[in-house]
Amino acid sequence: MKRKFKIQVSYMICGLVLFLQIGCQEQAKITEARPEIEFEKLVYDFGEVGPSAKQMGEFKFTNTGEGLLKITKVGQCCGVVTRLDKMEYAPGEGGVLKVEWNSGPLESTMKRELFVHSNAETNPQTTLTITAKTVLKVAWEPKNLKLFLDENNAGCPKITISSVDNRPFSITGFQSTGDCITADFDPAAEATEFVLEPKVDTEKLQQSKKGRINISLNHPQGSTATILFSVLPKFTVNPPLLIIFNAEPDKPIVRTISVLNNYHKDFEIESLTSENNLVALKIQEQKKISNGYQLEVEITPPAAEGKARFTDLFSLNIKDGEKLPIRCNGYYKKSKAEDTAQQTLPEKPS
Repeated sequence: MKRKFKIQVSYMICGLVLFLQIGCQEQAKITEARPEIEFEKLVYDFGEVGPSAKQMGEFKFTNTGEGLLKITKVGQCCGVVTRLDKMEYAPGEGGVLKVEWNSGPLESTMKRELFVHSNAETNPQTTLTITAKTVLKVAWEPKNLKLFLDENNAGCPKITISSVDNRPFSITGFQSTGDCITADFDPAAEATEFVLEPKVDTEKLQQSKKGRINISLNHPQGSTATILFSVLPKFTVNPPLLIIFNAEPDKPIVRTISVLNNYHKDFEIESLTSENNLVALKIQEQKKISNGYQLEVEITPPAAEGKARFTDLFSLNIKDGEKLPIRCNGYYKKSKAEDTAQQTLPEKPS
């Protein structure tokens, strides 16, 4: 009887061991089931696209592993919107990552990277790239204007705007920095090419040495023609900013300033003044050089009144002409008491 009981117990133990082994093997199989993410392509090229338009594309992928694929995050990308129908995918199941962005108004090339994070075994972070080239169907010349104050109409040439795809369009607006350049146009007129004759206001142009012209169009693939302009000023002052270190109140300092006429015209300097009447100024010497003058200027800093620095704006006045600005930043010399106090300050605890 006892022998029979021992045999039964032995069978039970063997069965239990076998059951545990099978369970462990099954558990191991479950543990080994890993997801994998595989994209059909890692780069999506939109190719040539029109301006100011919504562009849409997609990246297709499949869970090629044996476990449940979980997409945890799609990284943010400048100007790009992404969409997923869901975040989990069974083995063998596919999905689509949709991407959307808006092309800009000007010709340009675009490249963006997206980072897809998941629980994939071999590639938990997948890098996707989208590229595009924005192409306008409207062309214009010139792209840049170099203007001169001593020429008729500042030497501004005509502006030609044409349709590359031969689609008629209209000019709907013309704006320039400081409203210094204008042009006549008929917003009701349609054509594949327009030639504009800009009109330059020289007085306003002197206040806008650099700027841009924006010409609005109603062409669906070219809404704005942008032209940058710059003006050669009559005079150049060097340096345009004076920096004075270790200044002492009421103690004169001499600095050299040169002024040139960029149009090679003769001129006379009337005076040099302080706009704020803060700093005392005196022209010690005025030497004629090619296209201008070199000045030796005596600058007398004002009383410190407890301040560590002073600022002023000088005006170099041309006879019967412009007032040329020169900025001045001065820093007072520290007294020995201040230096000693600064050196004996206790160190800050780390």
